[in-house]
Amino acid sequence: MDYFTFYGLPLSFFPDDSELRKLYYAKSKEYHPDFYTQAAEERQQEIMELSSYNNSAYLTLQDFDKRMHYILTLHGALGEASSAPLPAAFLSEMMDINEAIMTLEFDFDQALFDQISRDSSQILQQLTDEIQPVLQDFSEQNMAESLPLIKDFYLKKRYLLRIQENLSKFASL
Repeated sequence: MDYFTFYGLPLSFFPDDSELRKLYYAKSKEYHPDFYTQAAEERQQEIMELSSYNNSAYLTLQDFDKRMHYILTLHGALGEASSAPLPAAFLSEMMDINEAIMTLEFDFDQALFDQISRDSSQILQQLTDEIQPVLQDFSEQNMAESLPLIKDFYLKKRYLLRIQENLSKFASL
């Protein structure tokens, strides 16, 4: 059973946060191990597993990036490695940024650092703006055409976040 089914929620990149929280707390209460101390050993084990599953489901669904990864994995869009190749045009665009980061490694320049930070943030914002309608309209009916676009966004976002993480190392210098 997937996390959405577990909570009785429709598959969505934007589940209702308050509903999710309410369902999580209800399941937490329902599957709290302290209420089953007198139950048979098998039932206690089952409750522990359900309690753990509830925690995992909530931690995943409440976080946008984890939720996106979960949905893509659930529907086989990422495959096993989740490291599908990125489009050549995107990698070409990132080459300039990566070369600038290498320049920073040898000769730190605050203006260049600021420019790379702005550029990577702008690219990420543009990608987010472009994918937003696809995420909002996502459904079982349009999954075949939506998932490749969402996967592409997810992989590009991960790449940009790694760039920003690399930049953060310079910020502490």
